[in-house]
Amino acid sequence: MATSHHIEHSTNGATLADILERVLDKGIVIAGDIKVKLVEIELLTIQIRLVVCSVDKAKELGLDWWTNHPAFSRHPQDQLSDSMRELQDRLEKLEASAPLVQQAQPLSSGG
Repeated sequence: MATSHHIEHSTNGATLADILERVLDKGIVIAGDIKVKLVEIELLTIQIRLVVCSVDKAKELGLDWWTNHPAFSRHPQDQLSDSMRELQDRLEKLEASAPLVQQAQPLSSGG
């Protein structure tokens, strides 16, 4: 005789996608401290702070450090080239505003 098992699925439960969407929209902060002690002497303390949210929410909170960080730039070579051009322009301006220095003429040894 075969036994039939019926599995019920919850229709009103949140799926992983729903939970992830809510977390990214609202944001979540996870904080923790790890302390290592030996005979009441604290040897090591590690403080962990983790913020999980969407990029838009992070910008709204003022956590947008990556926007100007060169390691996260799409074109780091372009930024380097721009910096080099700026330095070259500054050098040219300084050279143009500095008094002209005449090159030393070699002394002739004749007599």
